[in-house]
Amino acid sequence: MQINITSSKESRLPSIDFNNIPFGKIFTDHMFVVDYEGGQWISPRIEPYGPIEISPALSAIHYGQSLFEGMKAHKNSDGSAYLFRPLDNWNRMNKSAERMCMPALPQDIFMEGLQTLVNMDKEWIPTHEGSALYVRPFMFATDDCVGVRPSDNYKFMIICCPANPFYNKALKVLAEEHFVRAVEGGVGFAKAAGNYGASMLPTKLAHDKGFDQILWLDGREKKYLEESGTMNLFFVADGKLYTPALAGTILDGYTRASIIQLAKDNGIEVVEARISIDDLINWSSSGKLTEGFGTGTAATIAYFSSLTYKDKEYSLLPIEQCQISTKLAKELNDIKSFKAEDKHGWMWKI
Repeated sequence: MQINITSSKESRLPSIDFNNIPFGKIFTDHMFVVDYEGGQWISPRIEPYGPIEISPALSAIHYGQSLFEGMKAHKNSDGSAYLFRPLDNWNRMNKSAERMCMPALPQDIFMEGLQTLVNMDKEWIPTHEGSALYVRPFMFATDDCVGVRPSDNYKFMIICCPANPFYNKALKVLAEEHFVRAVEGGVGFAKAAGNYGASMLPTKLAHDKGFDQILWLDGREKKYLEESGTMNLFFVADGKLYTPALAGTILDGYTRASIIQLAKDNGIEVVEARISIDDLINWSSSGKLTEGFGTGTAATIAYFSSLTYKDKEYSLLPIEQCQISTKLAKELNDIKSFKAEDKHGWMWKI
């Protein structure tokens, strides 16, 4: 694939303070763009990062055909750039596209565009502990038409931003009893933009009450654990690692998959099952529940200090006493920072 490249005239890199990076607000010098027109992907290009022109009748704005992915790039001591599990992101993006009635993106366009862009802007990759270059591929409908139908035209883009650790403390989470994130048959498994828009009000209300994140329950019975904010869920009870089993309402997270694999490598029993909020309460009351955390690309692992359900708070171990989650987090971070062997081939050299 031939990518037309227009380089930025002057890099903004010298003006960036990598010790003070607000997440998602500072972007690298370039972006990757490719258009879907006439039933095919055309004109792959890298351009200087900047605004794009859109129509007021843009189909994505009016009818929500928009999806995205999130991944991270890292740099080792010799200056080489690596991506973490990029083919998994490409595969999940196309599953989301199918559900949103959007065209699949060929692997060569995704991977060549991704690698070329990150290679051009690899000096933007932070190198201090816990930091990385956050990479955001996304696709949206571009028909200039106010009509309730799938768009004929789409745009796929990739932008990047340097990122420091997402959370710097353990989180207080609230089990949400009124609002729901997803229902069976819906788009909960997809990284559709609308999923995140719908979560903002309940998350704000939780913040107003002093909580850091929501623990989502299922949409039918409001009883079974699903996700926490934008993260997959894990709990340690009686020495076992529990996580909700994947279903059509839960995102198939690749940090989640990595933690499960590392747990199995360490001989830790992993239970993927339908877990109810009552299970958690009973485990807490009996002293079996010790650790809780969420996993995701932005956060990697976010520890929970407590869980509140029906106005009652249930405490979890402080980070320094969390033996299983801290061990798994360290092993995953060591792989990403090239301090440990990548036995599963997760790091993709550019």
